[in-house]
Amino acid sequence: MNVLSAQKPRVAIIDYGMGNLFSVGQACRHVGLGVAITSSADEILEADAVILPGIGAFGDAMATLHRLDLVAVLRDVAASGKPLIGICLGLQLLMTESFEFGHHKGLGIIPGQVVRFDNPTEGLRKLKVPQVGWNNVYQVPAENGNGGAWESSPLAEIADGDFMYFVHSYIAQPDNQNVILSTSYYGQIGFCSSIRTRNIFACQFHPERSGVQGLKIYHSLAAQIESNSHQRD
Repeated sequence: MNVLSAQKPRVAIIDYGMGNLFSVGQACRHVGLGVAITSSADEILEADAVILPGIGAFGDAMATLHRLDLVAVLRDVAASGKPLIGICLGLQLLMTESFEFGHHKGLGIIPGQVVRFDNPTEGLRKLKVPQVGWNNVYQVPAENGNGGAWESSPLAEIADGDFMYFVHSYIAQPDNQNVILSTSYYGQIGFCSSIRTRNIFACQFHPERSGVQGLKIYHSLAAQIESNSHQRD
């Protein structure tokens, strides 16, 4: 378990054995955040913000979160008003349920489902699943309800259509379309690539693996976490 750095504000990166913890931690430190990589409920609840990363299978991840008694902790964080950030599988875990290798209940913080890419194609060519590589991230139209949220979100410093790095076979489908912050396309399939609602931001892509543009997202996150921590003092 890492000791919290002296820097403020402090972010807890949840260690449940299924996340790109080192890269996420390095990105957070790069933008001046204090970091704890931890599975301690006390450290998570005491932090100014919480990051739920994730790489792997949904069912295994939920089983581990239950074993570590972190399911209720994450729901408490979501209800607390402090920033909760999900990355890749971390976005999917926020949903109600997933159909990856069976049927599994998620954290239920964002009503919705997680489903597999359904035969993505580009012209006559069938695309490989998982999607691995760079893809564009597009702002949702303002008429969809969340379009104007881009400028005040962690995506504020990147441009509409910038490239981010993806590795996934499954996509989140929130029940409420207004929580969708950005969309991306894999062949003919448009999918939710990030969400924002209340104190929650989550993305299907990996900002910590997305070069300079990804670090801009962490910079915006740090500014928002700092602002939120000052408001809560």
